Amino acid sequence: MMASGWAQVSKWLRARSQDVAVALIAIMFVSFILQIAFRYVLNRPLGWTEEVTVLCWVWVVLWGAAFILSDHDEIRFDVITGLVPESTRRAFTVFSGIALIVLFAVSLPATWDYVLFMKREKSAYLGMRFDYLYSIYVVFAVVCIVKHVRLVWYALRGRKSPEIDAVEDGDRV
Repeated sequence: MMASGWAQVSKWLRARSQDVAVALIAIMFVSFILQIAFRYVLNRPLGWTEEVTVLCWVWVVLWGAAFILSDHDEIRFDVITGLVPESTRRAFTVFSGIALIVLFAVSLPATWDYVLFMKREKSAYLGMRFDYLYSIYVVFAVVCIVKHVRLVWYALRGRKSPEIDAVEDGDRV
């Protein structure tokens, strides 16, 4: 019952994450169309639309990588991993997972400092503080650490990641 409840919450959160990504893409698209219309139809280019498009692009890429892409969706060297036994694949998962955990964890304090430092800078048209723009990277890094801790844990226990199992079973949201 507990696992089923967690699965439902997980599906709901994933769907809301996808909603955020769709909203960001929609805002980016509308800004892009406005820029085209104002530049080529009205001959009055808008500067803020470029800032909104870039902001949405950065956020949708990092948001999607953190909350939408599963481990199965990430790029892999399948040529190598497909030739080795399952135990070696698990060892690859453990090694690469620990490496990514360490790299993200070591870089996190400097990343946090940089994001806090960027509150001094503002965008040219909207006057938006850059710490808001770059804050998504901190979220991305923390989520990547959590994801890879989970993957390493499952690999050490000799099990596949549940998100891979769900994808293979066709139970993808």
